Amino acid sequence: MGPHNTAPADLAALERAAAPFGQSRLLPQECYTSPELFTWEMDHFYERSWVCAGRADELARPGDQKAMRVGHDGILLVRDENNSIRAFFNVCRHRAHELLAPNQCAHARQIRCPYHGWTYALDGSLKVAPRSGGDSSEFCPGDFPLNPVRIEIWRGWVFVNLSDDAPPFTEWVGDLESLTAPYEPERLRIGRSRSYEAATNWKLVHENYHECYHCPQIHPELCRVTPPDSGDNLHMSGAWVGGIMDLAAGATTMSFNGAGTAPALPGITGKKLRQVIYVGLLPNLFLSMHPDYIMTHRLEPLAHDRTRIECNWLWPAGVVEAPGFSPDYAFDFWDVVNKQDWVAIESVQRGISSRGYRPGTLAPKEDGVYRFIYRMARGYLDGGLSVAPLPAAVSPLL
Repeated sequence: MGPHNTAPADLAALERAAAPFGQSRLLPQECYTSPELFTWEMDHFYERSWVCAGRADELARPGDQKAMRVGHDGILLVRDENNSIRAFFNVCRHRAHELLAPNQCAHARQIRCPYHGWTYALDGSLKVAPRSGGDSSEFCPGDFPLNPVRIEIWRGWVFVNLSDDAPPFTEWVGDLESLTAPYEPERLRIGRSRSYEAATNWKLVHENYHECYHCPQIHPELCRVTPPDSGDNLHMSGAWVGGIMDLAAGATTMSFNGAGTAPALPGITGKKLRQVIYVGLLPNLFLSMHPDYIMTHRLEPLAHDRTRIECNWLWPAGVVEAPGFSPDYAFDFWDVVNKQDWVAIESVQRGISSRGYRPGTLAPKEDGVYRFIYRMARGYLDGGLSVAPLPAAVSPLL
């Protein structure tokens, strides 16, 4: 990283966003409205970081394949014959046709390009190249394997790093490992999914997620089951921001009536039965860990003002497969809350796009938002996201 990697933005305004809490300002307008800066983010924040590509159990059987976009690039996830998940660039080595269309899934014992029929084994090695001069000494199939992408499987989620130069994954998650371990998400299964598309910049989804200052204004259902002024934000190692909120008296989970139809997760006891942990792992995964289920938001930035948000609700396999189980108590509640949030942040996007926008300040209850904005501002200035902890002098709340 160096000065030539600095984002095309108002550097003085970025320095002000990284000033100590109480003196700082929000990010400058171009961070939310500039297509040029969005392109820079996809290169420096997404392609050079550990990006969540979904759940490993979405590729359940050898031969399962899924294509998706990460930043500007396309990747292909494949479960191979040894039951391991591999990641490749979604590019045929012949004429660069995509092996699968973006967001397309397939199941086959091989990977076949639909353009000219070049066919690869599930480990990425080239097996068949029709009419390519395969008998010629000048053509060697071993010279044309699919190009691999760096991959890690953590607690049931798939992460990829396209540039191959992100920090070690253990440093990226840091103390999030110990915070998440009791919930055993690797043992959970998707019980319900829904994707949304919001007309907003991806960072506004983060900023909204990291505060409940807005909750009394737009989330009456949420405020009935968790006091909006409860809990605290956490200051631990890793490239994430997060905190804890408490359940209201009489509530056992987040639902319309505070009750659920699933038991507490096996590893959740004591005070964790009265808490919900909210974590945003940079750049694109939110973990909302309830006593009885986990909800996730996975962000896919589509443009500077458009974001796809994939939500999953996870329970133990035995719960999901039990006769009569319904995920609706969690899904219906959060579907309402999610939609309330999308309306709010789409309004913020329009406001930031106004010529009347000037970077504002943050209230004391928005220290989680500050921590996210600080990481973004330093990322713009330094050329990429970092696992470095926030210095103690940055915020009097730390």
